[in-house]
Amino acid sequence: MESAGPASTPLDLSGRRILGLALPALGVLAAEPLYLLFDIAVVGRLGALPLAGLAIGGLVLAQVTTQLTFLSYGTTARASRFHGADRHDDAVTEGIQATWLAVCVGAVIVVIGQLLAAPVAGLIAGDEEIATAAVSWLRVALFGAPLILISLAGNGWMRGVQDTARPLRYVVLGLGLSAVLCPILVHGLLGAPRWELVGSAVANVVGQFVAATLFVVALLRTGVSRRPRRSVIVAQLQLGRDLIARSLAFQACFLSAAAVAARFGAAAVAGHQVVLQLWNFVTLALDSLAIAAQALVGAALGAKDTRGASRIAWRVTAWSVLFAMVLAVFFLVGRTLIPGLFTADDAVLDQIDVAWWFFIAIMPLAGVVFALDGVLLGAGDAAFLRNATLTAALVGFLPLIWCSLAFDWGLAGIWTGLTVFIVFRMIAVVWRTRTGRWAVTGADRQVHADDGTGG
Repeated sequence: MESAGPASTPLDLSGRRILGLALPALGVLAAEPLYLLFDIAVVGRLGALPLAGLAIGGLVLAQVTTQLTFLSYGTTARASRFHGADRHDDAVTEGIQATWLAVCVGAVIVVIGQLLAAPVAGLIAGDEEIATAAVSWLRVALFGAPLILISLAGNGWMRGVQDTARPLRYVVLGLGLSAVLCPILVHGLLGAPRWELVGSAVANVVGQFVAATLFVVALLRTGVSRRPRRSVIVAQLQLGRDLIARSLAFQACFLSAAAVAARFGAAAVAGHQVVLQLWNFVTLALDSLAIAAQALVGAALGAKDTRGASRIAWRVTAWSVLFAMVLAVFFLVGRTLIPGLFTADDAVLDQIDVAWWFFIAIMPLAGVVFALDGVLLGAGDAAFLRNATLTAALVGFLPLIWCSLAFDWGLAGIWTGLTVFIVFRMIAVVWRTRTGRWAVTGADRQVHADDGTGG
């Protein structure tokens, strides 16, 4: 029988401990984007139409599952407190209830998704052939939605008990199987049927099934009661509500930025997309340290160690800023080389150069924001993060994006908006962390007041 493992007593704040949690988490975060690039390369050999169908179908599925990441981050916050309080069964129970929630919500997504797949794909694609291709992929891929959510829940509770190694193994095994099956089923290799675009969706679902099964088996082996508990599920949904609102604010900002960039012409939107994808890579790297902060802060507060939680907060922030500065130097040195890896078009390169200096300048600030986001998420302070993100979006990012369109500021205006967004969020999370009002101790004090001010 597997156990959740012992809590760290006293708190281990060494660089080795932080990296021991962060590096496997980074592997999990990076595994899916890397697989998606491989999937695109495999399907791309079929031609432009299947590739466009994959792009539209993948966008629809991603938009749905991205809004439900609270199953991972929220579960980490709650499970880590019980882990710190040495209540291992309760920590695992968070994973069990999150898994029940994942199954139920995932089933609803499958049903509604099948009904809406064609009209939604048609609306986004704006082309009947592309929409038809997207729907053929999406109808199969939707069956993976519950499996994706189960894996999110599994990642959540395992991070909460400070086990980031097993999730990495499970995710890599599942995606590895998908990577083997994808070219076989898409192109009909080794005597397999040639399913083309649908083969990509089947390969994805098979890999997701393997990963989800491993997470479920890990739960079953703990021996903890598997019955649904309404009170726990309701508490998870309360935390999830705030995280979903926060996620929607991000979506509104970045979709608006893409829409405005497109109105400045093909070169502008292409340049914006290149730098934005690199920004996504940076945020992925910084998020791994934020996950370590979540797990450690939650455990400290569960153990009623506010001083330890505060030390973790600033220690991880220092690591995150240092890492961000290393990345900034890397991209500064590669300013003339890296953009050329993505395009040889002079007009696009000129637009990339406009955004590049903003991209480099905000990295150290992002190091602070992501680390303290992780700290406050680990403390269950999601209501404050919701309010801070919505305020920064409505007061900073969105007005500057639309002013960029009105006054023809181009990418400089859009990336100024992103910079202001990061600065506002940094001010908010630094202030909140310094007040100490987030440091609510005890395993059962896990959701702060809805106004985002109490603790």
